[in-house]
Amino acid sequence: MHTATGVINQEYTIVSEHTVAAVWLNNNNHHHSLHAMQRFAPGDTIATFKAASIFSNPTYLTIQTGLNRHITLSPAYLQYTNHSCDPNVFFDTTAMQLICLQPIKPGDEMRFFYPSTEWEMSQPFICNCGSANCLQLINGAAGLSDATLSKYRLTDFIIQQLQQA
Repeated sequence: MHTATGVINQEYTIVSEHTVAAVWLNNNNHHHSLHAMQRFAPGDTIATFKAASIFSNPTYLTIQTGLNRHITLSPAYLQYTNHSCDPNVFFDTTAMQLICLQPIKPGDEMRFFYPSTEWEMSQPFICNCGSANCLQLINGAAGLSDATLSKYRLTDFIIQQLQQA
């Protein structure tokens, strides 16, 4: 998959390797992504995490764990888990575990559904995940219908927000 220099191919370079995943750099667009270094089956705990920092407002790099509680992740390499409307991982912010949702093999990019943790996002964006189920505009769970959200695994915080809405 890669050489000692960290180069996978002309498109990607490995930035860092960790027990379960590696951070890759796309040499064309300079975006980072997190890729599996081993196989995972649905339900597997990929990694445990904790809050490196806690903020009262969301930022681009935080995950929401409460109404006014947003955390950065430790270990820090988990911050490179990008969005997909067809996620293969889930951040369980109650158990503080990254959980496998779909079969993952070495080299697969790990992606989660941002609205599964975010009620309202600090930086909404137009999604380009390429999934047949792509929602186009990603702006948090508050902007999505119950029917759409029912297709995804959601954090306990998001479920509570939906029950109160």
